[in-house]
Amino acid sequence: MALHSLRGFRDLLPPDSALFASLEAAAREVFALYGYQEVRIPTIELKELFVKSTGETTDIVEKEMYAFTDGGGREVAVRPEGTPGVVRAYIEQNLSQNGRNAKFFYIGNMFRAERPQAGRFREFTQIGAEHIGNASPYADAETITMLVRLLEKVGLTGCSVELNSLGCADCRKTYRETLLNYLRLNAATLCEPCKGRIERNPLRALDCKIDGPALAEKAPRLSLCPACEEHFARTQQLLKISGVEHKVNPGLVRGLDYYTRTVFEVRSSALGSQDAVCGGGRYDDLVKSMGGPAAPAVGWALGVDRLAMLLKDKPAPDHSPKAFVVAASKEAGAKAYELLTAVRAAGVSADFSSFDLSLKSQMRSADKSGASFALIIGEDELKAGTCAVKPLKQPGEQKIIPLPETPSTLSQLLKG
Repeated sequence: MALHSLRGFRDLLPPDSALFASLEAAAREVFALYGYQEVRIPTIELKELFVKSTGETTDIVEKEMYAFTDGGGREVAVRPEGTPGVVRAYIEQNLSQNGRNAKFFYIGNMFRAERPQAGRFREFTQIGAEHIGNASPYADAETITMLVRLLEKVGLTGCSVELNSLGCADCRKTYRETLLNYLRLNAATLCEPCKGRIERNPLRALDCKIDGPALAEKAPRLSLCPACEEHFARTQQLLKISGVEHKVNPGLVRGLDYYTRTVFEVRSSALGSQDAVCGGGRYDDLVKSMGGPAAPAVGWALGVDRLAMLLKDKPAPDHSPKAFVVAASKEAGAKAYELLTAVRAAGVSADFSSFDLSLKSQMRSADKSGASFALIIGEDELKAGTCAVKPLKQPGEQKIIPLPETPSTLSQLLKG
């Protein structure tokens, strides 16, 4: 029986792997501009971490999490998202005590046992940002602006930013009872999962893919307290100062229990009905609820797979070698390998096939490699201490260059 990958998992091969690498590199550049530092969190954590932070009634915990008992009898889970791990590290490593801005980013693979669909896989790459310890709307606006600037940098166009405020714990305490009464009266119209969640977490019904759209229009709306109203208004004002266009969507609630106040999503019509490219929000109570200090926070997560799908028609980064070294005789193999080493040491990417193959076979490989020049050493070149530099992409005459000068001459040719 032939072995194959599991459904929802995939091999990431060139040129897609090059696109992913370029998106991650762009993210690192943007994070550096905004003062964010990288953290690398474990792939496996205690299951309790995700249940406690993400919420028992979320789809991630109820249906999508890869959880199991390890050899030590511990209930563990492969990470479905990055925020809980970052917050756990923030608390465990006492990062609030180092006197620095707690601005972190992560790039890594996440795992969810959800139904594969366009741009969604059971193993996927996520880029995330977390700003911990800043309660001001300036942090909200900066975080959203940074996300928009990243999307602009990678060339994504035609996107829209949607905002909403979920209020603070006091706002939601009153609203929870109002919404609970409404859902009880209309329970017969709800899907089975929402019926089961009414008493445990009525707010989750607003994020339901089945009932959510109708509830957004008919259910009672959340009323913000004066402080949350001011925070939300100020965030929008600061986004305008940053030049970030946005609109308020009262139906936007996001699917995780830890969100408070500002939530946001970036959407693209190119993705169809499941049009969210990325999103995030403020989670002012999460750090404290997990045993840490009172540390308000805001962050977002971006699915690289979905972003790459939107950018698939853009030219992929060219990682072809600039030079391809060829030995026209077996005797020239050692000298050809010496040249290959020297060219790379000069900072020029170079490749070869096998110096034991025929000249014709090596030149065929050179053409397929996408290299700009073939560097050929045959019997005559070996005796004379020279190298033949042959253009492969554009018309031009073959040049004979002294071997010691080949790396520098090649660099000039590539520039010119």
